[in-house]
Amino acid sequence: MPIRPARPSEAAALTALALRSKARLGYDAAFMAACRAELTLESGQIEADRTTVAEDDGRVLGFVTPTGAPPEGGTDLLFVEPDAVGRGIGRRLVEHLCAETAALGLTRIVVDSDSHAEPFYLALNAARTGTVAPGSIPGRELPLLTRYLTEPAPGR
Repeated sequence: MPIRPARPSEAAALTALALRSKARLGYDAAFMAACRAELTLESGQIEADRTTVAEDDGRVLGFVTPTGAPPEGGTDLLFVEPDAVGRGIGRRLVEHLCAETAALGLTRIVVDSDSHAEPFYLALNAARTGTVAPGSIPGRELPLLTRYLTEPAPGR
C-alpha cells in the first residue's frame, strides 16, 4: 500500500474523510459541528504540514499530518476511512510518521488522542503521559500520549 505526499487538490476529500472517520465513533451532530474546523484541511496547508496519504488502487484510505520540530513532534490529524479500519492502515501511517520525523531529528511523538483512539496508540508503544483540553469542546479532556523514537533520557 503506497504512502505518498498528499496533494493540495485533495484538501476537501481529506476533510470529508476525517469527518466520516470521526463520526463513525458515534459522536452526535452537535459534537461534529463543534470540531469541524479542527478537522478541516486547507489546500495551502497540505504541503506545508507534510500531510501524507495511504492509498490502495488509487483510493485514499487514510492520512496523517505531522507537527513539531526537534526534539518533539506529533500529529494534528490521523484518520482512516471507516470501511478500511482494521486493515493496518493507521499503523502504517504511524510507522511512516515516526520514520519521517526521526529522520528530521525528532526523538518523540506526542499525540492529543481522541479517547476512542487511545488503545490504538497504546498498542503502537505510546504511553499515556497526561491529558489536554481540546480547543473546540469546553470541559472535555483528551489523553496525551507519547511515543519515543529513541530511548528516553534517564528520569523521563
